[in-house]
Amino acid sequence: MKNDRPAVHPLVVRVTHWVNALCVIVMILSGLAIHNAYPTLPFTIPPALTLGGGLIGGLRWHFAAMWLLVLNGLVYLVYGLASGRFARKLWPISPRAVVTDLRAFVAGRLSHDDIGRYNAVQRLLYAGVILALVFAVASGLAIWKPVQLRGLVMALGDFDRARLLHFWAMAAIVLFLLVHVTMALAVPRSLGAMIRGR
Repeated sequence: MKNDRPAVHPLVVRVTHWVNALCVIVMILSGLAIHNAYPTLPFTIPPALTLGGGLIGGLRWHFAAMWLLVLNGLVYLVYGLASGRFARKLWPISPRAVVTDLRAFVAGRLSHDDIGRYNAVQRLLYAGVILALVFAVASGLAIWKPVQLRGLVMALGDFDRARLLHFWAMAAIVLFLLVHVTMALAVPRSLGAMIRGR
């Protein structure tokens, strides 16, 4: 029997979403291994929570995932902009609406009837994580090629500041993931829509 319900997420969105998720997780875990070898901040992460077994292995995983993330992310960005999906799903973001929806969420009154429509908090978080990912890639490139991309490094302050900003971009992405996964588990229909499209 044919399903007449409209797709919440087209195939290109679903595929790029899951590839991005895999790449981001690999980059976070391998980035933590790199951090442990050359700490950005004065602490280390338990090795069991890292990927690569040290600096060289961490770098290999990080760069492998980086290329896939950049290519896949470009597909996602081009599709989102060219199809108008970003304009329809993420804009406008009104501070008043964010506060209203946040209050409704805290009070347990935020509606999840239409999973194809993002509330103001979701719009803010999704737009924010896209920007954090773009910033993480830009700052990562500055760290990787500081001589060739000196202008980018200087725009970020200097090499050490670029590393610190890269770390904070990663922390913002981790925070987003914690909220995102928690909400997906709280509203299982949204997870089903990202797998099946409907």
